[in-house]
Order: sequence, then structure tokens, then C-alpha cells
Amino acid sequence: MNFGQLITAMVTPFNDRLEIDWEATGKLIDYLIEQQSDAIVVSGTTGESPTLTDEEKVRLFRFAVEHVAGRCKVIAGTGSNETAHSVQLTRKAQEVGVDGALLVTPYYNKPSQEGVYQHFKAIAEAAESLPIMLYNVPSRTVTSISVETTLRLAQIPNIVATKECVLEQMTEIVAHAPEGFRLYSGDDGITLPTLAVGGYGIVSVASHIVGPRMKDLIAAFKAGRVEEAIRINQELFPIFKGLFNCPHPVPNPVPVKVALSLRGIRVGGVRLPLVDATDAETAFIRQLLE
Repeated sequence: MNFGQLITAMVTPFNDRLEIDWEATGKLIDYLIEQQSDAIVVSGTTGESPTLTDEEKVRLFRFAVEHVAGRCKVIAGTGSNETAHSVQLTRKAQEVGVDGALLVTPYYNKPSQEGVYQHFKAIAEAAESLPIMLYNVPSRTVTSISVETTLRLAQIPNIVATKECVLEQMTEIVAHAPEGFRLYSGDDGITLPTLAVGGYGIVSVASHIVGPRMKDLIAAFKAGRVEEAIRINQELFPIFKGLFNCPHPVPNPVPVKVALSLRGIRVGGVRLPLVDATDAETAFIRQLLE
């Protein structure tokens, strides 16, 4: 399975009652395809997965598959900190026809590395024809997937990629993973370093706003035009940083939802426990886009 090099972790549009806005969701998918996304992650962390019900998630998966109609890949965010729950949701995602599943490290439970391995193994085996991408983001989950555990999981046939947020682990994963196993950056700000150590692409938030330029960055580096890639990275870095610090840390996806709204793309607010951006934060994002 080739998910492509630029994957957008899509926000979930809400209406004024904070229900999923299906018309806006369709328009956002069209927009992200125009922004050159090779794939979209539906109901990932950026899509506010912790506040979506399973019914909403499965309906989102189905809607995305039908609306995309083969124009890009659809990856379902089906991970949780309960293995049985993740198995059930991943099977439902497979039934509606998604192209893959993104599984985050079990959070809060703080499992051992053997527990992490058995968690992912159980889900992969329960949906053995569905390509799986791991997601290691210890800043959110506390527990990290070690290099050794990642490489062990990469031996499972349908675990085909990892979204890695720990730069220090990337070189070893790329060096020792089986052929065809792909490593993606999970942080826009380290896209270029990830490519430099052998990573394949990026699962991005900033691609909501600067998708074509991110494609340019990847293409330039892959073609050996390193100085050009460096210039594009420097051009984009204020966006990478500003979408998470405006000007102080603000939880994702609050800033990117503001940025989309300022671009005239209706995505609505966020569900509690997240809160909407303040006037000062909105002003910062407006200036950032200008």
C-alpha cells in the first residue's frame, strides 16, 4: 500500500451545534485534494477523535470513502487505549472500505513494550487485509513505541508504516525495517530532517494551509535539490510553528481550524474540553497567514 508522501490529518468540521457538518466535510475533502494531499486521515487526533462517538467515526469513514471516490487514500484513525475497542473499530473501518488505519500508542495505561507489541499485533491480525500505520507520539501518550518494538511490529505483513514523532529513533527504524516499510514524520517542523534520514513523507496539519508548498519541499529534496528544499522549509517554518504556538502553545486543532476559517473554509469550532481561540490568538493567526 502506498499512502503517498503528503498525508493530511484532517480536521472534523462542526456546525454551530457542534454536530458534524457533512456538507462542510465534503467541501473540506475536495479542498484537501486540491491542496495535493495524497491521503487524508479521518478521525485522528487532529480530527478530535477523543470527542467523537464510534457511530460518528464510522459514519465519517464511510462518508470519506464515498466522497473521495478514489481520488486519494482514506486512512481511518481507529486507535485507542483499549485493545478490544480498537479491534472492533478497525474492523468496522475495514468493512466500509478505507485504505488503511492509523493506530496511536495506547495512552494513559502505560503498557510495557511487550504490551505495546501485543496491542498492535492483535489489531493487525483482526483486520489482516487492512494496511496499518503505527503512530508514536509520546508527548501525548506518555508511552513510546521503542525502535525495537517498531521493528518487531514491522515484521507483521499488514503493518506497513509508522508515523514517528521522535527524530532520534528515525535513523535506526529506516536502517533496519524490512523493505517497503515506510516512515512518516508526525511533526511538520521536522519534515525536512525526516526526509534527510530516509523518511518517506509527512502526516501533516500544516498541509491544510500550505499543501502545495509542502509537496514542493518533498519533491525538491527527493530530486536532490537540497538547497531549494532548505529554502522552502525556512519559508514554511513560521507556519509549522505558528499553528501550534500562537504565540503561546495552543492545542491542535484549534489554530488550524481558525486558519481554515480565515481562508473562507467553514469548519466550525471545537468540542470541549478544547476551547475556541481567543481574539488575540485569532489575530496572531491572521497575521501569520498574511
